[in-house]
Amino acid sequence: MSNYLLSIDQGTTSTRTVIFTEDGAIVAQHQINITPSYPHPAWVEQDLEEIWTSTIVCIQNVIQKSNLTAKDIVSLGISNQRETTCVWDRSSGNAIYPAIVWQDRRTSSESEKLNQDSSWPALIQQKTGLLPDPYFSATKLAWILDNVPQARQQAEDGKLAFGTIDSFLLWRLTNGKSHYTDASNASRTMLFNIHTQTWDKELLQLFNIPSNLLPTVCDSAFNFGFIADSIVGHPIPITAMLGDQQAASIGQCCFSPGMIKSTYGTGCFMMLNTGSEVVQSKNRLLSTVAYRLNNKTTYALEGSIFMAGATVQWLRDILGLFEDAKDTHKIASSVDNTNGVYLIPAFTGLGAPYWDPDARGALVGLTRDSGIAHIVRAGLEAVCYQSYDLMQAMMTDYHGTIDTLRVDGGMSANDWVLQFLSDILNTTVQRPTCLESSALGAAWMSGLGSGLFSSLSDLSHNWKLANEFNSKMTSTTRQGLLSGWKESVARITQ
Repeated sequence: MSNYLLSIDQGTTSTRTVIFTEDGAIVAQHQINITPSYPHPAWVEQDLEEIWTSTIVCIQNVIQKSNLTAKDIVSLGISNQRETTCVWDRSSGNAIYPAIVWQDRRTSSESEKLNQDSSWPALIQQKTGLLPDPYFSATKLAWILDNVPQARQQAEDGKLAFGTIDSFLLWRLTNGKSHYTDASNASRTMLFNIHTQTWDKELLQLFNIPSNLLPTVCDSAFNFGFIADSIVGHPIPITAMLGDQQAASIGQCCFSPGMIKSTYGTGCFMMLNTGSEVVQSKNRLLSTVAYRLNNKTTYALEGSIFMAGATVQWLRDILGLFEDAKDTHKIASSVDNTNGVYLIPAFTGLGAPYWDPDARGALVGLTRDSGIAHIVRAGLEAVCYQSYDLMQAMMTDYHGTIDTLRVDGGMSANDWVLQFLSDILNTTVQRPTCLESSALGAAWMSGLGSGLFSSLSDLSHNWKLANEFNSKMTSTTRQGLLSGWKESVARITQ
């Protein structure tokens, strides 16, 4: 008889629940799309009630689809979009403001002031592994306290709670009994000292954040509480919480220093395991917590691309160049090259290693001969070029060897993209049988938390390779394409 694990994967554009067998096979899944709102230019918000309702509906539906009951589920893990900032009333559980999404740039001016200071950027990087940027939770939380009427006073009085999406869902799932987060999510707030593994008093003072707002930080596998009986008729133990990219790293079994994965979802997130060592980047990458088990922390280097699958969505929904993302494989293959066209998808700024929140998207190299296929191919290539930028920065910061890149996320289903990625990186690219690595990682981590698995090595035996891609591109062609990319990026960052 199989042991079943339930995963909540709450992302930027959808909420998904998946039931896995212990060896990683999908039994059933259910997904509901989430609609962000854009009340002002560069603002991105989400309705927390919509997220909550979608989560409950997904949990109930996936159990029904699986022909199981809640009693058949060993444990539950939560994977969540990171940095997205939630503040709610401790008494009612209601949000006092919509969730401010990680993509939101409303606090760019505050971050810029920090970057212009002579001491804060280096100190923030040393403590948190992060760079002052509106991407992270600290300035978002400060904005809510300063702009929502009475919020700061209520926070000082201990009436409010803060958390990333994991904490909010946990609070609701346990009927307000649990206010926790895990070290991986805490490490994305710009308030958490990744060396001491504590909320940092100096940073709380800098951002004027009352400490009583904050959740307790736990291991990634921990007894976080139980789903209330009223939701599924039986209390399922919640034994894992991880930021989605850290969860994907678990799902890809990147447990040894030097192992690296890249997730291609709305954005692209490349994460390199650095073991017990915090590698402080000299190339504007992030040092972060990969996971924490038994009070032992494993760290990672991470680089983020804000627009990966979102670039494909823009080409489809805004420009109307095709009807289905699956069509991009055929369209890109219909031309031998982009005819000199480069798409720089800096619609919400550029992420690592540039970290330019003011950069904006551009199509470079258009001529009278440029057609739809050239533009679509340029959009796909842009994701690979940005991945190259991240990989080069990581190889400079990390002194170990990087041999193989494991990939997941919706965009990794595209064979054309993965072949071009391997060509540009000149690196072997591996795609596993399960592309839902974030959901799988949360489920497997919950199996560790519930005692179903005894160690990470138990998980490594379950990882299965589906396809492998190796570079076929000549060095001359590669260097020519990369030179054109670098020249194009320079046009919007100067």
